Amino acid sequence: MSATGRPQTPAMTNPRADRVRDVAKLAGRPVRLRQNRFLAEGPQAAREALRLHLARVRGGGPGVIEELFATGECVERYPELAEGIQPRLVTHEVLAAMSSTVTPQGVIAVCANIDVSLDHVLESRPRLIAVMVEVRDPGNAGTILRAADAAGADAVIFTASSVDIYNPKAVRSTAGSLFHLPVVHGVALDELMPRLRAAQIAVLAADGYGDVDLDSLQDQSARRRLVTSSSDSTGDNAALLEAPTAWLFGNEAQGLAPDVVESADHRVAVPIYGQAESLNVGTAATVCLYASARAQRT
Repeated sequence: MSATGRPQTPAMTNPRADRVRDVAKLAGRPVRLRQNRFLAEGPQAAREALRLHLARVRGGGPGVIEELFATGECVERYPELAEGIQPRLVTHEVLAAMSSTVTPQGVIAVCANIDVSLDHVLESRPRLIAVMVEVRDPGNAGTILRAADAAGADAVIFTASSVDIYNPKAVRSTAGSLFHLPVVHGVALDELMPRLRAAQIAVLAADGYGDVDLDSLQDQSARRRLVTSSSDSTGDNAALLEAPTAWLFGNEAQGLAPDVVESADHRVAVPIYGQAESLNVGTAATVCLYASARAQRT
């Protein structure tokens, strides 16, 4: 019997079986694009996928998880993985053949794509959005999405030519945050910018040579909150971080292209006080998103 009390299908033992190969192929972008499916590997990603799956099903909507494969040891250690869905037991060898990692963590969920439209995001009147502009590294993309989730952002947008967020490494890097907030995939930048402005969302470009300093923005925001008279002035940018905002984060090597920077409302630099040449885009994004989150929540 399974952890759910239902009869358990015998474990899959053949790592060369067709179904095993079909799952493994989802590590490749062409198959993911054709099937609109992706892999969520490891207990954390599978757990968060399951939470979203159950919430959608209970709300009468389509689920997220199409199949869940796990070793018996993993189900025993994480019994919540068997709540509301029947995992298919597999041997370690089968899981290794399915996985894109050298050391699989005991569970793989085959999930339906969960990205949403730009219309869906803007209709919700978001206050904080992270926009990745030609961010190519899956680890950085996952880190930024995870930071956006932690900062309470309302959505993450990937422009065209950015990494596929369903890349297995990117999914792992999100540590489950992929299943927590709306994600828009493959939007053309020349479509996105006017849509953001029409929604009255300020566009801030994170740029190392920005003419506005992030620390100065935070100082002005803090002073503004201390002002008791509406006639007092605290600077033109005092309320900038508190307004609905979309942060633009650029390519790891080249940053944001000049035309992209020029199209933003402000170029904002994260100050560097030590001798580092620059900040990793994931680190810079975390600092920027938290600065906005703090200003919007104080």
